[in-house]
Amino acid sequence: MVQTPMTRERLFALRETIAQLENENVPGLLKAARKGAPAGFEPRAGNEDKGVSTHVLPLGIAALDDILQGGLPLGGLTEIRAAETRDAGAAMGFVLALAVLCQSVHRAEAASPILWIGQGMTGAEAGVPYGRGLQAYGLDIGCCIFSSPRTIADSLWIAEAALSVPIFRAIILEVRGNPAQFGLNESRRLHMRARTGHVPIFLLRQAGEEEASSALFRFLVAPAPTAGRPLPDGSMLAGSIGNPVFRVTVEKSRAFAPLELLMEWSSHARSFRHFVPETAASPAKFQPAHSVAELPAPAGRPGGADEMGRIMAFQKAS
Repeated sequence: MVQTPMTRERLFALRETIAQLENENVPGLLKAARKGAPAGFEPRAGNEDKGVSTHVLPLGIAALDDILQGGLPLGGLTEIRAAETRDAGAAMGFVLALAVLCQSVHRAEAASPILWIGQGMTGAEAGVPYGRGLQAYGLDIGCCIFSSPRTIADSLWIAEAALSVPIFRAIILEVRGNPAQFGLNESRRLHMRARTGHVPIFLLRQAGEEEASSALFRFLVAPAPTAGRPLPDGSMLAGSIGNPVFRVTVEKSRAFAPLELLMEWSSHARSFRHFVPETAASPAKFQPAHSVAELPAPAGRPGGADEMGRIMAFQKAS
C-alpha cells in the first residue's frame, strides 16, 4: 500500500506516542524513517537528560547492539523462544550466555544470585541445567538458585515475588509452548515489576509460537553448525567441536525488518562474537601423477562408459 506524506506523519506520531507510554525514546529510528534510510539507531547513551534508563547489557556485536539501542535492558522482560523442542537446548544455551554476561557486568560488586524458574514439564522435555556444565559454560553456580514448580501459575507467582525483592542479578522463567495461563496481561505485569525493580527477566519459551507480549525484544534461537577447535598455530583440530554457535533472529524490536545473524559464544572469554562460516572448498579435480595423451576411441565403437539403459537382459539359454 502506498503511503501518503500525511499517513507517514501520523505513523511517526503514533510511534512517538507509544514510545512515551513505554518510557522509551527512539529518535534514531524516527530520524532514519523520515530520511528513508535503513534502520539505524542512536544508542541510549544520549538519553540521560530525558529520564530514560541507560542501564543496558551490550552483547558485543555492533549490528545487534544498534538494533537493541545499545544492548538488552537490565530492567524489563526479554523473550527467547525455540520454535521446536529439538531447538530448546540452543535457546537454553543462549539464555545462559546472557546470564553469564549479567554476572560479568557486576563481577567486582557483591555477588547477587541468578534465579532459574523451570516448570517440571520443561525439564522433562528438554532437560534440566547441570551444575558442572554450567560452570564450564562460564556461569558462577555458587550464585544460582534453581526452582522447579509444578504449574505455570506457581512459576508466575515465584517470578513476581522475586521481582518484588530486587536482589537478583537476573531471573530466567522457562515455560513450554503457549499456555493459556500466561498471556499478554501476565507478561505486562512481569515487565512492569522488572522495570520497577531494575532486574532483567528472560522468558525462555520452549516450542512456542509468536504471540502478543510486553517483552521489549524477542529472539528466535536455533542451533547452527560450529567450527573446529583452534590450535595454537591457527589450524583447526580435525574432528573436534568448537564453541557453540546460535542462529539468532531478532523478531521483535524497533527495527523495520527482522535481523538474523550467527553468534558464537566463548565461555573462556565470556563474550559473543559474530560468527562467519567458512565456505567449503570445492574438491580438487583428480590429476594423474604423469600426464598421458588421451587415445582416440576405436573405430566403429563408442568411447567411454555406456549410458544407462543400453544393456539388455536376455533369457537364460536352456
